[in-house]
Amino acid sequence: MSYSLTFSHVGVFVTDMDPMVDFYTGFLGFAVSDRGGREAGGEICFMTRDAREHHQLVFATGRPDDLPFNTINQLSFRVDSLATLRELHAGLCSRGMDEIRPITHGNALSVYFRDPENNRVELLIDTPWYVPQPYRVPIDLSLSDEALWADIEKQVTGLPGFMSQADWKRGIEERIARANAARRTAAA
Repeated sequence: MSYSLTFSHVGVFVTDMDPMVDFYTGFLGFAVSDRGGREAGGEICFMTRDAREHHQLVFATGRPDDLPFNTINQLSFRVDSLATLRELHAGLCSRGMDEIRPITHGNALSVYFRDPENNRVELLIDTPWYVPQPYRVPIDLSLSDEALWADIEKQVTGLPGFMSQADWKRGIEERIARANAARRTAAA
């Protein structure tokens, strides 16, 4: 059996729907595509930033107030440019969001922060490089574009396993092809 599998959306339980919807629509630009009651009680809200997708993000009430820790590691969103990443970083700072951390993973430039229910959120752009993970180094978004890129490139080019994104993608495509071939063989 051969099939295509792509990621579609994520659903998150929330404690207080309105502040979460206000933040994700107001600051991150999601649009509510549907909202209503749940069969199990409570409320559900579907949101998207892509008219081809009914929803990319779903919030459903029902998250307990007293969880001993947050079960969501992070929600990550790719942005279109370094300029957008800088603009969103400035907006987060002006809103006084918690734990705002601009960092590089070598293969991405990211800004991490906490949303209104303390979920970790990542805004990111890709770099042209691959660096074995985990790699996490603070960056200074006040640097010029040229200085920021040069600083990151200098940091990562000497790391063991460093390569271009293009070379890394070719290797991953080969791994995926081998995994699919093995799955098909096992199913036969």
